Amino acid sequence: MKKKVIVLWSIFVICVVGAVTFRFLLNQSEPEYKEVQVKVISATTKQVKNRKNGSTYNFYDVKVEYEGKTYDLKNAHSTSQYPRGRQVKAYLAGGKIFADIDGVKTSTPVGKIYFVFLFGSIIMLFVASVYTSKLSKKEN
Repeated sequence: MKKKVIVLWSIFVICVVGAVTFRFLLNQSEPEYKEVQVKVISATTKQVKNRKNGSTYNFYDVKVEYEGKTYDLKNAHSTSQYPRGRQVKAYLAGGKIFADIDGVKTSTPVGKIYFVFLFGSIIMLFVASVYTSKLSKKEN
């Protein structure tokens, strides 16, 4: 059991180092994108309520038109800045349209690997803590 705890904490440290490293690489990355002007077709907010604790979460569904095609605007943080018919600046990358450059960066392979390490470190912190607690109780 002691070896298992050491391995779990080692994996946690590796995940944290990976997350920090890939966050740095993500900040330094310069993915290819094209700044474009798009026309807002619709912008709606869908609110989901957690029945257990009453908290709510908003999902922003913004549809835009670019060169005659309709796209979902990725990484939109609100609908207030997207009134229907308005021309707004967006970023075209990989056949998708993003609201900001951060959305473009996090959709790259480096961004995806960063999130894998980030969530991995959170999960491993929890798992390693649980097993450490079990080991501590077992030794007492």
